[in-house]
Amino acid sequence: INAEYMGAEDLHALFSKFCAFGNKGAAPEMDNSKFAKFCRDCKLLDKKFTATDADLIFAKSKGPGQRKLQYAEFEAKALPQVAAKKGVSVEQLIAMATGVGGPSSSGTKADAVKFHDDKSLYTGVYANGGPTNVDKDKITLSGLVSDHDALTGDVRGIVRH
Repeated sequence: INAEYMGAEDLHALFSKFCAFGNKGAAPEMDNSKFAKFCRDCKLLDKKFTATDADLIFAKSKGPGQRKLQYAEFEAKALPQVAAKKGVSVEQLIAMATGVGGPSSSGTKADAVKFHDDKSLYTGVYANGGPTNVDKDKITLSGLVSDHDALTGDVRGIVRH
């Protein structure tokens, strides 16, 4: 594929976005999971081109002994194979891919939980702010010694006058 077509820069930017997705910082190479995400997010998967096909194409496109795809391999080997499998031209495939703009993230969102979210419904210890590991009336040895009643009691702590 020559870089004369319109989407060459867009394709390289898209490749970089998918490589960096989920990582802290830019990654120059694409692993198998990122390639599968590229195929899913760009809506390339269908009856002609399945997720298994994507895995096989990834394995064929990377260099021997390598675990990741370089951009040159992605552009020269993987995309033509995907296009052939889908029965479209490479330019059509690139147009489909660059139209997406980048990877999508759809994290789960928690439902509202009445007894958790509404603090006025809290009961017990939690109604008063929750448990604490700081004792209010901490018992110290000096406090016990200065407490005369504690010293005058019998074994059971009962004070008799």
